[in-house]
Amino acid sequence: LLPLAQETVARAQEMEDIAAGDLPGHGRLRIGASLTIGNYLMPQLIGDYLQAHAQAEVSLDVGNTRHVIESVRQFSCDIGFIEGFCHDPDIEVLPWMEDELVIFAPAEHPLAKRKMLTAQDFEGAHWILREAGSGTREVFDNAVAGKLTKLVVKLELGHTEAIRRAVEAGIGLGCASRLTLQESLAQKRITILRTPFLDLRRSLFVLSHKSKYKTRGIQQFLEAILT
Repeated sequence: LLPLAQETVARAQEMEDIAAGDLPGHGRLRIGASLTIGNYLMPQLIGDYLQAHAQAEVSLDVGNTRHVIESVRQFSCDIGFIEGFCHDPDIEVLPWMEDELVIFAPAEHPLAKRKMLTAQDFEGAHWILREAGSGTREVFDNAVAGKLTKLVVKLELGHTEAIRRAVEAGIGLGCASRLTLQESLAQKRITILRTPFLDLRRSLFVLSHKSKYKTRGIQQFLEAILT
């Protein structure tokens, strides 16, 4: 549907829901989220929302940043949450929270035994990274540009869990959100390498189509996570 038709349908659906009394003003909420957010942050946020609005219905579509942007652009999702950047002129982008990526290695990796590391220590290292189109890969590529000149990417994987396991198996070094590594760190299967020469900080963003009608449910969910 065209944007105007999408807005008309959304308004009509909300009125039907309220009139029916089954979903009083909260309605059906379709959320898109990139992998780290979808797997590690969104379950708790959705759970809190459903506890407050038990009659609401929520669906969660998890993919990489490029997929979420496209879903919001095509109105497949009401709102999206991404770890990368969005430059689509039809999409409103709101800052949400800060996250930190880290470089990590198997616990017994030679670099894990060094207290001070420089960019030169990573020359020729083997890397296991997210695929192109992911927010994590975009931040990593920007951070290492001009600093790591010999980047040997042995594996590109579509999920952080797969990267973590490959690093634990000794295949190479990885880059991921600190949020995703807590279990392996606690069990001392991996170690985080100190890389102050790399800026791996990133912002997480909320997306909505500029032509998308924001139902009461969308507004309430956004208010809950942005305040």
